[in-house]
Amino acid sequence: MISVDGLTVEFGGTTLFKDVSFAINDKDRIALMGKNGAGKSTLLKIIAGAKTPSRGKISAPQDAVIAYLPQHLLTEDNRTVFEEAAQAFAHVHSMEREIEDLNLQLNSRSDYESPEYYELIEKVSTLSEKFYSIEDINYDAEVEKILIGLGFLRSDFTRPTGEFSGGWRMRIELAKILLQKPDLILLDEPTNHMDIESIQWFEDFLINSAKAVIVISHDKAFVDNITTRTIEVTMGRIYDYKVNYSSYLQLRLERREQQQKQFDEQQKFISDNQDFIDRFRGTFSKTNQVQSRVKMLEKLDIIEVDEEDNSSLRLKFPPSPRSGSYPVILEDLAKHYGDHTVFSGASFNITRGERVAFVGKNGEGKSTLVKCIMGETDYNGKLSIGHNTLIGYFAQNEASLLDEEITVFQTIDDVAKGDIRTKIRDILGAFMFGGDSWDKKVKVLSGGERTRLAMIKLLLEPVNLLILDEPTNHLDIKTKDILKSALQDYDGTLILVSHDRDFLNGLVNKVFEFGNKQIKEHLGDINSFLAKKKLENLKELERKAKNEK
Repeated sequence: MISVDGLTVEFGGTTLFKDVSFAINDKDRIALMGKNGAGKSTLLKIIAGAKTPSRGKISAPQDAVIAYLPQHLLTEDNRTVFEEAAQAFAHVHSMEREIEDLNLQLNSRSDYESPEYYELIEKVSTLSEKFYSIEDINYDAEVEKILIGLGFLRSDFTRPTGEFSGGWRMRIELAKILLQKPDLILLDEPTNHMDIESIQWFEDFLINSAKAVIVISHDKAFVDNITTRTIEVTMGRIYDYKVNYSSYLQLRLERREQQQKQFDEQQKFISDNQDFIDRFRGTFSKTNQVQSRVKMLEKLDIIEVDEEDNSSLRLKFPPSPRSGSYPVILEDLAKHYGDHTVFSGASFNITRGERVAFVGKNGEGKSTLVKCIMGETDYNGKLSIGHNTLIGYFAQNEASLLDEEITVFQTIDDVAKGDIRTKIRDILGAFMFGGDSWDKKVKVLSGGERTRLAMIKLLLEPVNLLILDEPTNHLDIKTKDILKSALQDYDGTLILVSHDRDFLNGLVNKVFEFGNKQIKEHLGDINSFLAKKKLENLKELERKAKNEK
């Protein structure tokens, strides 16, 4: 059992949460819920040992393995996919090499009676006992099984990890975690970059093979399928429900109604007594009663009603300057990583005012083409950016690129120019950053808060080509709807990379399908595209692409 004891987190005079305690038992599958900024990711990082609380502690058995998958991954190296996943067993191989080295030292020495010799024997005995107690498994077979389950092809195993998108590198990190068979897995938005096949495999793994799990996710279906317990972080404390997410929502509603009823009754009680005190204060015959009621009110514990997230994001893109007729022109465009072809033969134009979606399975080149347009990677063929095209770009990992050591206010102040600098406070307020959060450092923000902060940059200067790569990954349902509404009102050209059919519905009038190393153009909105492909949703497109491969 792992226990969380009296955790308190304070920064800048603000208490995020106080005296939080709960136990994590074997086979617990816990959903960590609460509004953006409530402290969910912070709590996860403390349990993972990646962050230190102001007070309190995490207690776990000495040999317990706690594995943590954060929202944002910054790692990238030149190992192959298979080599990187196999790093999960690096400690085992390191132990094996150390035993071999110690045995060589013993064989080369003749000071059999010396304290140093006995010390070496003791060390190799302890290490060997630990090494041989580890379950004897076929490491290569385990790596292969997990990678294929997470959607990798065998041909991907020998490719460098640097060739893969952020979503696929996240899956490699996840593979390393699952291979360690940890006692507790901590997951922060794990399904953002997964197709439906991988999500289903992952759900099955967590339900049937994992020990304890704590997950933060906006994916309601995923959370409902895997969790049996819900811990809500709100107003600096927690509520622990032994039910899944859907049942928790109902219980939470009932709890809040009960709190409101008790609050109203208490307020009436206070009001009645205060009226009595005001009426009879100074009346000699009522002095004792008045004093008694004053003391009673002073000692009263005021009932609190849990907050509801009624904050509202106000998002509006500035008017677009007029661009040329064709903001983006492609002629026989191709992208290769060594012998691996991402796509080739791409020839099309994006016309001024068009609103297009890039859809398809992860790794088929959607983000890569965006990087080509942005000039962030090389390519073969011809790509032209049209006359007077001003691009606003939101990268898939935009939130993780923010400087963590500066404040919310500095982040915007550093990039704002001219008159807009006088309106920074208004802009931050419109994005639900109140005055109490302006001096917060970026590193203490939640994933959703970081995404909102990164998105402010798009509003600082007028643009006429807006490119958004998976902009909704860390946004809750409410904020996602507000972004969609703002994009519907945007009067420039729009390129959207997204897996989310509901988000794309009503936003685009053309679809570019990425798959089998080609980019196909489809006229019409996302629903007509799916109808033409005889698919229910974009996840089925990903499944079909995988089966074809």
